[in-house]
Amino acid sequence: MKINTVDTELSVSPQIAATDIAQIARAGFKTIVCNRPDGEGNDQPLFHEIEETAKKAGLECHYLPVESGKVLDEDAEAFGKLLDSAPKPVFAYCRTGTRSITLWSLSRAGKVELPEILTKAKKAGYDMSGVVRRVANKGKTPSNAVDGKFDVVIVGAGAAGVSVASSILSRAPDIDVAIVDPADIHYYQPGWTLVGGGVFQADETVRTLSSVLPSNVHWIKSAVAAFEPEKNTVLLEGCRVIEYGRLVVCPGLKLDWHKIDGLDDTLGKNGVTSNYRFDLAPYTWKLVSGMREGTALFTQPPMPIKCAGAPQKAMYLSADHWHRQGVLKNIDIGFYNAGGALFGVKEYVPALMEYVEKYNANLMFSHNLTAIDGPAKKAWFTKTDGDGNTETIEKSFDMIHVCPPQCAPDFIRVSPLADQAGWVDVDQNTLRHKTYENIWSLGDVMNAPNAKTAAAARMQAPIVAQNILTDMGRGPGVAHYDGYGSCPLTVERGKIVLAEFGYGGKLLPSFPTWLINGKRPSRLAWLLKEKILPPVYWEGMLRGREWLVKPKVAKPEIVN
Repeated sequence: MKINTVDTELSVSPQIAATDIAQIARAGFKTIVCNRPDGEGNDQPLFHEIEETAKKAGLECHYLPVESGKVLDEDAEAFGKLLDSAPKPVFAYCRTGTRSITLWSLSRAGKVELPEILTKAKKAGYDMSGVVRRVANKGKTPSNAVDGKFDVVIVGAGAAGVSVASSILSRAPDIDVAIVDPADIHYYQPGWTLVGGGVFQADETVRTLSSVLPSNVHWIKSAVAAFEPEKNTVLLEGCRVIEYGRLVVCPGLKLDWHKIDGLDDTLGKNGVTSNYRFDLAPYTWKLVSGMREGTALFTQPPMPIKCAGAPQKAMYLSADHWHRQGVLKNIDIGFYNAGGALFGVKEYVPALMEYVEKYNANLMFSHNLTAIDGPAKKAWFTKTDGDGNTETIEKSFDMIHVCPPQCAPDFIRVSPLADQAGWVDVDQNTLRHKTYENIWSLGDVMNAPNAKTAAAARMQAPIVAQNILTDMGRGPGVAHYDGYGSCPLTVERGKIVLAEFGYGGKLLPSFPTWLINGKRPSRLAWLLKEKILPPVYWEGMLRGREWLVKPKVAKPEIVN
């Protein structure tokens, strides 16, 4: 007998025998529910045999039979009422457990978020994609009506989504493109580091979403609930169905603040801040500009994260300010990195280390922030040694800049589009999905081994646009992405180490070394970051103007 745990209230199982009841009772279950009709199989025990043994063991036992492949709405409603009223935990079974988990999924619809239902079912070993529309429709069978049909549907209206929409429409204005996003506003996230460093004002990094969308795109202001790639449909909240010819998936990633115990309750106060949130970046500058002495901690979680240099950028700009104010000697700086290196591309590390030494910052590798107590001004880190042994380290602080753990959005992780780690599974060269040929992905959500930066999305957007149009018979050929990403490391106010690299850490500089040597701090690179890149973003990238990033048709490999 295999017990598949769904949550604290329910577990499901394939067919059981009366001899399994003792084990079920020992496991702590209080109620058994049979969802398999008597007589369905020659080798199955009748329900009364199970019931008699269960009652002798002190367990409640209920018979709620459902015909295989025919879970009705009223069946799910009856199961939900039983689950709510029965002594818990409940053990439900059928031939394989699928009917039981389906009944649970439908009965929880409207009470539990769809991604959570799909996640719990998946962890228990069951795929609920076949009933996802019913779950999205609060457990009721929906109509098969389609609410909209488009040549291209783009999920996500961040940097990647708006840019790829503009790149498609700049090439083919007659293409019917829809972009799906519930947000009202659009952020220039690369600017938040400079907000936290007192260089930009927060309002310089935000505009209304309607003002940056292409005029000829259909904006569907809704959240995505699920994908049905076999049907070429996207399911929106409220069980609205959108059909596509081609799909582009780029909703960004999820900042998982809750993974650090106590963090969510203290963000924005008690000296706890993060440049990874628009509303918190000004608080970073308030803390930095007001600090004269004490301990300042800067954290970096395990990879992958967006803009892997951002956690140390915050440290450098803060330390530079304290240096200029003459108070650096009074401040103990610690950089607590869950990883084992300062930066993933070794060629840039020497220049960064010069600043680490200049600011007398303590580098603490293999230290992952796990808990924080804002009022007590204490943080706890899990330290891991080379043999995998761990210990908990407590550290007091006056200010702490936190980079949160990050993962794919919930609706992506439980979808058929995701790999084992939860990211959209693409070919790293074409950015086309490995399974579904009419789906592409770009930006932070996909699993190509590149840096998750706005510069990467800027390079990817025209490549995806060209490849989609080529697939439609309207493009010059397939373009390949080389993994390009850029991380302007703001080592001091007025100087940047401009890291540019592709797959495998290959250096991919955009400028000759006599102009900008990316391995050394540069004033020209700072000018690029502060003055040039923001208008390039707003007026170039988001408008489909592919300055310096026009894709080229990939040359086929010659096989000897």
